[in-house]
Amino acid sequence: MRMEIGRREFIGAGLGLAAGLALGSPAYAGSGAKRKVIVWSERTAPPWVYPHDVNTAIADGLKPMRDWEVVIASIDQPDQGLPADLLDSASVLIWWGHKRHGEVKEELVQRIVRRVNEEGMGFIGTHSAHYSLALKALLKSPCGWSNYVNDGSKVTLKIVSPKHPIAHDVKEFTIPKTERYSDPFEVPKPEAVIFDGEYARPDHVPEHAQQGMVWSVGKGRVFYFQPGHEEYPIYFMPEVQAIFRNGVAWCSKNAHAAKKA
Repeated sequence: MRMEIGRREFIGAGLGLAAGLALGSPAYAGSGAKRKVIVWSERTAPPWVYPHDVNTAIADGLKPMRDWEVVIASIDQPDQGLPADLLDSASVLIWWGHKRHGEVKEELVQRIVRRVNEEGMGFIGTHSAHYSLALKALLKSPCGWSNYVNDGSKVTLKIVSPKHPIAHDVKEFTIPKTERYSDPFEVPKPEAVIFDGEYARPDHVPEHAQQGMVWSVGKGRVFYFQPGHEEYPIYFMPEVQAIFRNGVAWCSKNAHAAKKA
């Protein structure tokens, strides 16, 4: 059944990019842009929540990063949206997936892993991208949560590592409705847990779960951000957009373009 979610419930929620923006092309390019972030998705988000898909909504939130070129890409494009020359030029790759993890080619997964491990490209996985083949390969872990319940719980994000750059200028905030992921999370111990969550469940039973954590992987940096279920307009929230901007900046610190033969 289609879930109709009013965006007015999400304080400060914005609009997506214009419908004419082509996938796989630069969304924004500041003058003299030196770094590139690719925002990738598998294009399964419902259009009544994300009319131009999740990747476009995330890219919209990166607009204030004037020193960056932002590219949106998807699985249905040639080379699954990430041809070698594009991936090799990226400082950060943001990944959103849900139902089509198994369609991602192993060759692409290994290219992503090499870019992170050997060239320091940053990788950001969000929400159900915890099950992406790329994140599992990077963390060498099943990356499963103990439970998944889409009950529209409210979650308050608490800043537990306020001095971490990803938490810069982010204050505690509430996401009105989300899918609830329950700890424990089958991943290596993070270098830092930046955001914790306190769920207000419909049955009034409180529940805690991690919401954002980071690792160093080879020469690269990895950030996983749990919120972002596709039935709720979470990626339009200003606080969430600020977290992605901070995440891109932090994950890019060790990145350089792949050397051409």
